[in-house]
Amino acid sequence: MNGAPVSTAVNELTPLERQSVWRTLKSPRLLKTELLAGLVVSLALIPEVIAFSIIAGVDPRIGIFASFTMSIVIAFTGGRPAMISAAAGAVALVVAPLVRSHGVDYLFAAVILAGIFQVILALLGVAKLMRFIPRQVMIGFVNALAILIFLSQMPELGDVPWAVYPLVLLGLAIVYFFPKITKAVPAPLIAIVVLTLITVFAKVSVPTVGDKGELPESLPFFLIPNVPFTFETFQVIAPYALAVAFVGLLESLLTAKLVDDITDTPSNKTRESWGQGTANIVTGFFGGICGCAMIGQTMIGVKASGGRTRISTMFAGVFMLLLAVLLGDIVAQIPMAALVAIMIFVSITTFNWHSIRPSTLKMMPKSETAVMVVTVVFTVATNNLAIGVGLGVLTAMVLFANRVAHFVTVKRDQPTAALAETGAETAIYHVNGELFFASSNDLYTQFDYAGDPERIIIDMSASHLWDASTVAALDSVKTKYANYGKTVEIRGLNEASQKMQDRMGGKLSD
Repeated sequence: MNGAPVSTAVNELTPLERQSVWRTLKSPRLLKTELLAGLVVSLALIPEVIAFSIIAGVDPRIGIFASFTMSIVIAFTGGRPAMISAAAGAVALVVAPLVRSHGVDYLFAAVILAGIFQVILALLGVAKLMRFIPRQVMIGFVNALAILIFLSQMPELGDVPWAVYPLVLLGLAIVYFFPKITKAVPAPLIAIVVLTLITVFAKVSVPTVGDKGELPESLPFFLIPNVPFTFETFQVIAPYALAVAFVGLLESLLTAKLVDDITDTPSNKTRESWGQGTANIVTGFFGGICGCAMIGQTMIGVKASGGRTRISTMFAGVFMLLLAVLLGDIVAQIPMAALVAIMIFVSITTFNWHSIRPSTLKMMPKSETAVMVVTVVFTVATNNLAIGVGLGVLTAMVLFANRVAHFVTVKRDQPTAALAETGAETAIYHVNGELFFASSNDLYTQFDYAGDPERIIIDMSASHLWDASTVAALDSVKTKYANYGKTVEIRGLNEASQKMQDRMGGKLSD
């Protein structure tokens, strides 16, 4: 990039250098890592995408086409290198009722509209809302994700031939121990190859990728959804499109933040937002289901396979389509046991075990632990990351407001201490703390209306007014004293608080 020599040793490069596409293209070793990461992800994507297509009620080929277009487009437009986007379960659940009631053409139209909504949300700065997601919600999100990945593999271990279980154990052993021997080839790829060879040559009858559904035999093609271009159509698809836009962006931005932490590199969340929208628009015009970031597959590519650039993202889609179309017969023979082993390994390594250690729980405030637990419980219970994260953020907000509300104190000077200053019997109250809707509600009860002298001074120099609720509370205090024939002077307001008081004071009630 700047004329410095290009090293082929991965451990000699900084995290940001590892993200450089040009540097990777100049390094055979880095390029091989990216291509193999893309290959591993593509093999893991196929059965997952087929399963999500079935959930949505569409032909598996629609899910595979969507994953191809999503991966290709987001590789160029996305703001988080190495993150994998494809047809995802979270959005498949959202559009399933639309497919049942109106068919796939309305689905394609909804996908296009969802992409438009996502671009608009990006322009409105929705990515900036990520700053309001607390750390404990992120930890809960990661832990819930790990649990959901693990639970999603359980159906593959129930009512299956006994040979599946030793194959899964062998796959786990390969994924765990092979990197200790060499990292030249991703361990998940070795596990897939070894287990496939065992089942094929030993003629072991176990569930395979081919059992999940029919693979496509042709490439996707451009189409315009066959729906009436009317306001009635918009009314039908808009609610689904808006839900897809929000769920897809939330899952994508949270996944991007997770990859940021793993790779120790930043990402452009605004670009990722409109990039997801662009990818969905293209996908809808090529007959695909809606998509977003795939958390499990992203972890396979980034954490288990070492992918760091857009190259691995792009080739995940390219390899998946080529494998499905050209080598479908071979891919169909991959035992599900190999992919189950990889996903279980990903779930174990993704879970934040430090967060549930007794020493951590003992050190952490109970409110912080509660936020994490709420996020995990509701995400797992609803199988919806958006609901879990939303409730986690809401819980954090309520607990924070409740905690901050107790930081406000009101102290009253003895009346004799005020005589020299005022020349008359005066009660002086000192308010200390941040006043907003939660803390100001109790302000009204902190004064001795009947017992105070005729003049009252409320010193606000150690506090700040944040909202109309506080101004209304002060108005109520003044009104209450006025009913007793007493006068109130508010002093010490900072500039911002004084402006708020001047603008709204005495004007918030009829």
